[in-house]
Amino acid sequence: MDQYRPSRRDVLAGAGVGLAGLVAGCAEPRTESSIEGDSSSGIDRENRADGSTYTDVYETIIDSVTQIRVFGIEDPYTEEEGRGQGSGFVVDGEYIVTNEHVVAGAEEVDLQYINGDWSGTRLLGSDRQSDLAVLEADHVPDGASSLGLAEERPVVGQEVLAIGNPYGLEGSMSSGIVSGVDRTVPAPHGEFTFSNAVQTDAAVNPGNSGGPLVDLDGNVVGVVNAGGGDNIGFAISAALSRRVVPALIEDGEYDHPFLGIALATVDRLIAEENDLAEATGVIVTDTIQEPATGTLRGADRSVERGGERIPIGGDVILSIDGEPIPDRHALSTHLALETSPGDTVAVELRRDGEVRTVDLTLGVRPTDD
Repeated sequence: MDQYRPSRRDVLAGAGVGLAGLVAGCAEPRTESSIEGDSSSGIDRENRADGSTYTDVYETIIDSVTQIRVFGIEDPYTEEEGRGQGSGFVVDGEYIVTNEHVVAGAEEVDLQYINGDWSGTRLLGSDRQSDLAVLEADHVPDGASSLGLAEERPVVGQEVLAIGNPYGLEGSMSSGIVSGVDRTVPAPHGEFTFSNAVQTDAAVNPGNSGGPLVDLDGNVVGVVNAGGGDNIGFAISAALSRRVVPALIEDGEYDHPFLGIALATVDRLIAEENDLAEATGVIVTDTIQEPATGTLRGADRSVERGGERIPIGGDVILSIDGEPIPDRHALSTHLALETSPGDTVAVELRRDGEVRTVDLTLGVRPTDD
């Protein structure tokens, strides 16, 4: 999401936890840190406990979860070529969904399934701005069925399971709940945010990246991409994945809609300094480029209050196509899930104390490559 460039304090306050370097916290571990472990195929299945509902879900989908081995990447610690690892899962028969940051810059990517089978791959497409990538596998075992992306939006308190390969421990599972929805999570390089992210307290660690976060029916609620601290993990939502993944399979890339503004959520201080009746909506702090330039108005000055710079004079966006926009999370989610580049949207805003509606044709979010 193209948003107001906040200070570090703003980022920490807005997100509620220290989120800087999120993806890096769930990226591939160094080779010497990997822990080798036997796969579940070595378990004596004639003499074991009954398990639970979690066991049933695990056994239904584990054949479809892969360990991803990445070769030829630069080790961030030694700046030498090495290998990394992550997780992925099967969709549409022969395709593997994972994170973009897991496979970025790789010379080769191999898969290992829980039954021990190995497979080569080729990268079909990747999208840094959603941290998603799709691989085409040379081989998918007969027992590996395609996992479905959940069509229902997750709710706080819903039970979920994270399945993947933390620290190279293949076929691991952790349990938890959905701790938050519609999160707007800063990307580690700070150029944009991941929209509509799912927050969970299920344990995720280096190597879980790219693996599925599933509900108790085995549907993928999100693609695990980050861990932000104790009991906090994030996943790219199934809703966003349903838009991005087919495009990566078909075209190798995905274009995100772009409003062309920097912004901030209207809080109490912003509302008071701008003579607003209530603290709701998002204020345009700057117009970066089309389609906003010439149509929307950014803040023309600012004041300092409580050690923060408060923007004054910008348009306050209240709704888009009749959908209320109470904060930046709502704007980010609406643009990501309900619009596409080229769509013309009706933006209701407050300017100089009056409410008006302007039409904008959305552009394509620029890449930061």
